[in-house]
Amino acid sequence: MSLLNIKRALTKLHRRHRSVESYEWWNYLNYAQKFSVSSLYKFGYEINFVRITNHKSTVIMSLNDNIVTVDKDGLIDSHPEIQIRRN
Repeated sequence: MSLLNIKRALTKLHRRHRSVESYEWWNYLNYAQKFSVSSLYKFGYEINFVRITNHKSTVIMSLNDNIVTVDKDGLIDSHPEIQIRRN
């Protein structure tokens, strides 16, 4: 296992022990989004980013290569039609 893979594994382990409410983006979400994001977080999904347009936020989360979004109503889209840049 390479050093990079070990670092990624440790980072993921650290994130899983951190409460979802402690993240800086948490305050940008409404109650419906917080409920949905918390549920997904428990299954291992992580926040990639929060897109805010016209005072409405969309949460983009991922688990491995699976991308989901959470809209302003807290609805989870497991097959969103969005493009995400990869490193």
